[in-house]
Amino acid sequence: MPKIFKFTQFSLRDLIVTAGPMTVLVIALCYVAYRLVDPSPPRQVTLATGQENSAYEEFGKKYAAALAKFGIKVTLVPSLGSQENLQRLLDPDSGVDIAFVQSGSIDQQAAKDAGLVSLGSLFTEPVWLFYRESKKLTQLTQLKGMRVNVGPEGTGVPKLFKNILSVNGLEPRDVKIKQLENTPATVELLEGRIDALVFSSAPDALLIQMLLQTPGIKLFDFTQAEAYSRRFPSLTHVVLPRGIVDLGRDLPPKNYHLIAPTATLVAREDLHPALIDLFVQAAGNIHGGAGWFRKQGEFPNASYTEIPVIPEAEKFYKDGPPFLQRYMSFWLANFFERMWVVIVALGALILPLSRIVPPLYVWKVRSRVYRWYGQLRTVEQTIEDVPLAKRNTVYPAQLRRLAEIEEKVNQISIPLSFADELYRLRSNINLVRKRILWLSEAKTDVYAEASSEATVETKPASA
Repeated sequence: MPKIFKFTQFSLRDLIVTAGPMTVLVIALCYVAYRLVDPSPPRQVTLATGQENSAYEEFGKKYAAALAKFGIKVTLVPSLGSQENLQRLLDPDSGVDIAFVQSGSIDQQAAKDAGLVSLGSLFTEPVWLFYRESKKLTQLTQLKGMRVNVGPEGTGVPKLFKNILSVNGLEPRDVKIKQLENTPATVELLEGRIDALVFSSAPDALLIQMLLQTPGIKLFDFTQAEAYSRRFPSLTHVVLPRGIVDLGRDLPPKNYHLIAPTATLVAREDLHPALIDLFVQAAGNIHGGAGWFRKQGEFPNASYTEIPVIPEAEKFYKDGPPFLQRYMSFWLANFFERMWVVIVALGALILPLSRIVPPLYVWKVRSRVYRWYGQLRTVEQTIEDVPLAKRNTVYPAQLRRLAEIEEKVNQISIPLSFADELYRLRSNINLVRKRILWLSEAKTDVYAEASSEATVETKPASA
């Protein structure tokens, strides 16, 4: 090692040895906390949507595009509709993480037992009852004997429509129920092979847009919509405004009263919180604007859902994005939001550790000097343990031992800030050497003086 690096103000090696174990401890605690808090979400999530050309399908594509901006792949799983989506969420082996579910189709106890949570209500899904103009339908009681498509059992419509029939004094057997999917059912209606069909969907669905503008096809006006909303808490009364479809052609030619359940976003409770945040924010962007049946900012919200809305979503709908996400990227804000408790705890841990490390560092450096004082004391103790008369035999050996100690001490590498400790040790080695030499010389003088006195005392006797 070059000499220029040998003489430094501090010892990096001692600092590493002193702070190393504590640093490893802090890193280990950070890793454990990171694993427990789990700030990084999975990069893939499965969303159950709906039938082909349905509003659920269209909105599913929008959610996939929104989350793709953050590197999250949303796998869209088509389904028959709300009821099938709910069944998949209730099945832990289905692989579905989140889905569109219609209000009124949820068994609250089953959802609670399965650990499902709501991310809020997204939009209203009016019940669209389209019929052939020749039927001149003005009352639901006139459906008796007609061929009506309500969709397959996987949707929420069959159950809802049966409830609607029951309050009108009709039984399902009074109507010729068909259970085709939406697209083939629309073809059947246009071809005249069925008399009416029922959808429950947002107006964004392509089939809804088409049927509202198809000659010979009429939309049923639920003039008693307010009464239905009172009888069924999951339904709301909405109005399709005159001219909303096409102002130039005045479509529709009047206001239509409709009844509407609400579409909600339901997820498993173990869905990563960061993914929940992304879906909630995407919901705000996708459904937050004005529409045919909503005012600006009316949706999404925490109302119209049988499943309790998760607190994070409720807070977002009330206060907007979290504070950090207003000024940071989503991932960085999510990291700090998830890890702030850990960061505070580590700060509380590092503060006392930072007070321990400097004294330990000083002790570590000085220990390289202080341990030689034990050797010096051993040399002195060795001499003191030998009887006075025999000490001349140990002096040479202890002087050699001091020379060895001094040679090793001269090889000690120590920071310049502690150099006074080293020089003090060398001075003390020399002090012990001088004492041994003094003791050896003093003992020789004592013996010489004692011998002279003995000679003087014996001379008179011999004379």
